[in-house]
Amino acid sequence: MGYLSVAEIAELWGVSERSVRNYCAQGRVPGAFLTGKTWNIPADATKPMRSNAKATDGSPLLSRLREEKADKVKGGIYQKIQVELTYNSNHIEGSRLSLDQTRLIFETATVGFESESLRVDDIVETQNHFRAIDFIIDHTQDPVSEAMIKELHRIMKSSTTDASKDWFAVGDYKRLPNEVGGHETALPEEVAKEMKSLLKAYDPLARHALESIIDFHVRFERIHPFQDGNGRVGRLVMFKECLANDIVPFIISDDMKAFYYRGLAEWDAERGYLTDTCLAAQDRFKATLDYFRIAY
Repeated sequence: MGYLSVAEIAELWGVSERSVRNYCAQGRVPGAFLTGKTWNIPADATKPMRSNAKATDGSPLLSRLREEKADKVKGGIYQKIQVELTYNSNHIEGSRLSLDQTRLIFETATVGFESESLRVDDIVETQNHFRAIDFIIDHTQDPVSEAMIKELHRIMKSSTTDASKDWFAVGDYKRLPNEVGGHETALPEEVAKEMKSLLKAYDPLARHALESIIDFHVRFERIHPFQDGNGRVGRLVMFKECLANDIVPFIISDDMKAFYYRGLAEWDAERGYLTDTCLAAQDRFKATLDYFRIAY
């Protein structure tokens, strides 16, 4: 039997060398062994598949979300996530709708506030965000991919005023350069390559810890692959990946916005800023799970 190096296997499987080393260290590559610090991997070894049994059968939260979604349960954890994740994620991006208005739209598909002017896009994007959450609940076990990320963007931006602009690509990567927080992002011609590299390094088929998911989120936001909607799509993916990896998910609330943005900016120098923000949000979410008596 012949053996290949980590670099050769990484190229063969289309994943990062770090992922290959992790597979070997976790005992998921039969026949692989260390010589000093070098892994020797059977040439005929197959890439380990992501095990979703735990998320499918053992995640009380995911099971409850799917049950309440299917049964159209009111006042449960499904509705709370729909309303609070939608309100906060949209509000971070400038939506003017209140939490109560967001809840009313979810519950009745109406607005009902006659004394003030509301932006049509705020209403449309609220409804779209509800649909996007349904999408990640339905596809929690599917590995995150370019197609999935593009579909989330298509759902988020459909029927908005942006969708009517010739230069705005709904459900596809940006056509014009853009900045975020005054910082340059990947140029349109670089986005597809950068996204493929990001997904290869992350390895969607592997199991991930919270820090790995946050790191993916940071690098996704730095690429900023879409003309608009990157933050909302990125936070949805982060929520989905927590569910997929049996990690308590979390909602970045609007009052955490400054800490969240600081954490994104300072990630390379100090990971604690964003990690602590996410952990604080996770603690809030655990309190919600306790209230609804959902184990974690």
